[in-house]
Amino acid sequence: MKLKFCSLYSGSSGNCQYIKSQNATIIVDAGLSGKRIQGEIANIGEDPNKIDAIFITHEHVDHIQGAGIMSRRLNIPIYANEKTWEAMSPCIGNIKSHNIKILDDCTQIGDLTIKPFDISHDAAHPVGFNIFYKNKKISLVTDTGRANGTIITSIADSDLLLVESNHDEDMVIIGPYPWPLKRRVLGEYGHMSNEAAGRLIAEVIRKGTEIVLLGHLSRENNFPELAYKTVESILVENSIDVNPGVCLDLTYRDRASKVYEI
Repeated sequence: MKLKFCSLYSGSSGNCQYIKSQNATIIVDAGLSGKRIQGEIANIGEDPNKIDAIFITHEHVDHIQGAGIMSRRLNIPIYANEKTWEAMSPCIGNIKSHNIKILDDCTQIGDLTIKPFDISHDAAHPVGFNIFYKNKKISLVTDTGRANGTIITSIADSDLLLVESNHDEDMVIIGPYPWPLKRRVLGEYGHMSNEAAGRLIAEVIRKGTEIVLLGHLSRENNFPELAYKTVESILVENSIDVNPGVCLDLTYRDRASKVYEI
């Protein structure tokens, strides 16, 4: 069986990524209502009752909103590091003790291996994830203000890569956000711009990388076409062929992406 991936939702209104292997199913983040997440999983032809674990990147509400209800309703363990658990516990309600899992450097769920890595965001201890299945690797990195060495090393040699392409810097500067919020978005603990995403992808992409997805696009400070064209142009400038070549695609804040198999 191939490794399946679908971005159910990606954006400031909620985030949830779906990964399925031969004998394991996980979601990374549960930032919408449990009903919406379960419904979207069913919409892509999968069974929401077969989720084996929820992994949390950080405690912001657009990443944890549905985690508690899904854990209680479907008896699903939640994996997060200690600082994230401390920060999110008041927000997700009572979780059965056997479903409170402290994230290790390496976690095995069936035939999936999940490894967190540090990112740069204004949260207690935010992380991205590498997910391994046989000889395949998925990397997820959103909600980071910069691409540090840890991120670059962690996401190199991925077969499928989801990278934040949150905003266009000029749109943020001239847009309606108050200055403190603009400073947060543009800062090293905020979000990554289209240009930064393009440079990061160009640096880590390899010949065998099949799929690159752009995620967490801002509704106010970006357009899907702008994010795509900005990243595409940077890749082409770096002699990287795109469609045909690497599959460059988008994720969406209000609906699922395609279901990818690698």
